[in-house]
Amino acid sequence: MANVFIIHGVEGYPEEIWFPWLKKELEQLGHNVIVPQFPTPENQTLSSWLSVLEQYKEFLTPATIFIGHSLGAPFVLDVLEKYPAKAAVLVAGFVGKAGNQFDEGMKTFAQKTFDWQQIKSNCQNFVVFHSDNDPYIKLEKGQEVAKHLGIEVALVKDAGHFNTTAGYKTFDLLLEKIKPFL
Repeated sequence: MANVFIIHGVEGYPEEIWFPWLKKELEQLGHNVIVPQFPTPENQTLSSWLSVLEQYKEFLTPATIFIGHSLGAPFVLDVLEKYPAKAAVLVAGFVGKAGNQFDEGMKTFAQKTFDWQQIKSNCQNFVVFHSDNDPYIKLEKGQEVAKHLGIEVALVKDAGHFNTTAGYKTFDLLLEKIKPFL
């Protein structure tokens, strides 16, 4: 049984987009799935999010799998600087400035120098999903993350921001990609 964390983004919440579907699918396979609610947009800082995660510290093991969407992706990278994990799936992620109206509220998470060696030492399995038409995070940002991790982007055509607006109530490809890590 794996512990799987699903991490939302700016103004996100546990019951949005494909999170409930994925939680149910993974629980049916016998895994423990945690989808925390992080403060957003008020009190949206790396330190406040890390203190929420601390409440789940008993589930942070070397067998843990992280899935981060949007701002959840750089947050997962921040976490991997401190904790070992089995795998990390980053969806519509970025580092540095995203180049959108949310940059100011995301700076403590992403506008910093990441310790890529430590991240790769703590986690050897990564998947980076990105779309060619994301209205918030340009494809180049996902490619930058993938390059730092030494992998290729899993490009999904016309997936937008992998949210409800783009039709993402389920995400079969993500489930398929993480099954080998479970």
